[in-house]
Amino acid sequence: MAALAWLLIPVFAAFGAAIWGGWAARNRTAGDVTELAGYARFREAMEKSHSDSEPVEQISNV
Repeated sequence: MAALAWLLIPVFAAFGAAIWGGWAARNRTAGDVTELAGYARFREAMEKSHSDSEPVEQISNV
């Protein structure tokens, strides 16, 4: 019975490693679209705030 226990330990370890490997290799590209859209909105907001504000030289001379 002890020999069977020692044989089952590597089998369970291999099974757990296979599950973890499948989880680690999953496709994670689903969130990229929303992240890229958020980055585009951020860039647009930064361009608006720089084009509407005064240049730095004029503000620093006050």
